[in-house]
Amino acid sequence: MDDPSGLDVVADGLGLKGPRGWAFRDVSVDAGPGALIALTGPSGSGRTCLLLALTGRMKPTEGRAVVGGLELPRRMAAVRRRSGLAHVAGVTDLEPALTVAEHLREQELLRRRFGDALPRPRQLLRPRAERRRERRRHIDEALAAAGLDLAALPKGERTAVRDLERVEALRLSLALALLGRPRLLGIDDTDLKLSAAERDEVWELLRSVAGTGVTVLAVCSEPPSDAVVVRTDAARPGDGAGTGGPAAPACGKPDGTAQADPTDAEGPADEAGPSDGAQPVGEATEQAGRLRPAAEPADGGSDGPPGPTAEARDPADRADEPRPTAEPAGRLAHSHPEKETPADAIAATGRS
Repeated sequence: MDDPSGLDVVADGLGLKGPRGWAFRDVSVDAGPGALIALTGPSGSGRTCLLLALTGRMKPTEGRAVVGGLELPRRMAAVRRRSGLAHVAGVTDLEPALTVAEHLREQELLRRRFGDALPRPRQLLRPRAERRRERRRHIDEALAAAGLDLAALPKGERTAVRDLERVEALRLSLALALLGRPRLLGIDDTDLKLSAAERDEVWELLRSVAGTGVTVLAVCSEPPSDAVVVRTDAARPGDGAGTGGPAAPACGKPDGTAQADPTDAEGPADEAGPSDGAQPVGEATEQAGRLRPAAEPADGGSDGPPGPTAEARDPADRADEPRPTAEPAGRLAHSHPEKETPADAIAATGRS
């Protein structure tokens, strides 16, 4: 690394509040350059938010924080330029279809384009072969610092990310972050889904990175004994942000009072019962029963079988029944005009 000195991290009463309440609150840190800092706490207690806040990616709501002499949140951009992230879901995700070599070349290209301290005109004046050798040397240094041996991979540098083991993917993400020569390195989910032996391997790797002078921030569930431990589940008495107090309000007014839902209020219309014209179900059913005609027995009320239906009765009996009246002729003629024949047209014109 060009600048091996890390950044000191100092924070007091740091807190971050989101739309659903406090992500973390009352966090204090005091670590010097090159320290190994373990951010620990139960899942959902704001560990990743704290990692992003200390590396200049999220703006804290309360408290005081100074990273490398740069005050947060006023100097967030400067802290971002001096820090790097690795293995953070949604931020530094690896592309499963790309190979290890493609990830390394892409990251090196981005570093030369946006993060190199040397001006680009002076870069172009150097011979191409010399620039290629320097890029290869820079990549090899990052791989060695991350402990990733390309020869041990199934297909070498052409191995796709989807074929990497979990520890190998973490080492690759760490190598990509180290290509930017950060002075503060943040790693998320350090020991997630790892065995005890793999956890010891990863912590030994982070100790070696911190030994080069880089300050390391690692989110974990079980911190090692030699790390500076920072917990995110510690809360002030009565603030409701800890594990033993009431949950923080997810929404509502800034003062914490809950807003009333207009749909929960019971108005006079709800108490007055059914509206005008509406009948209760019992009355409507009874009235429908009264209106329904009862089947008359065939022989003057005897219990015999029912009489014949209208279709089965004799046509002479149906002749006495009222029939629907026909439409007036004028209305039918208006509705369905007759088609004029050629003879009528000739007679109307008077021609023979």
